Amino acid sequence: MTIKLLAIGKTDNTNLQSLIEDYQKRLGHYVKFEFEIIPDLKKVKHLSEAQQKQKEGELILSKLNPTDVLLLLDENGKQLDSVGFSSYLQKHMNSGIKRLVFVIGGPYGFSQDVYQKALGKLSLSKMTFSHQMVRLFVIEQLYRAFTILKNEPYHHR
Repeated sequence: MTIKLLAIGKTDNTNLQSLIEDYQKRLGHYVKFEFEIIPDLKKVKHLSEAQQKQKEGELILSKLNPTDVLLLLDENGKQLDSVGFSSYLQKHMNSGIKRLVFVIGGPYGFSQDVYQKALGKLSLSKMTFSHQMVRLFVIEQLYRAFTILKNEPYHHR
């Protein structure tokens, strides 16, 4: 199985980017992992929130294969602890899917088309984090989940 993370807009904080790259490398020891940035939309001043979500949604959906399983990182999604998340990942791996795609949306969330395509929604916290920090948190939690599944000492229970 391949795990892919899609995110809108580049990470401009070099410290965060360095940490993201570190966890990407670590994660690569367990699973094929892809991280793709969808460039920010241009000229958004003249777009409504709905129009911006629609355009971002089209870009997100264009990056998917027909057999991909789509999971959205959404403030209204299901919250799991790290052990629960590792079990959640294991279920998907056991189901035989080829690619599991996590998506971090733009500043206004997702279009209805993206919500309709998604298998589920996950929330990292009730708190709000910057979109750039969420990337690091997701990749770190994926890494943590695999260390839990392998009974490695990274995650202390």
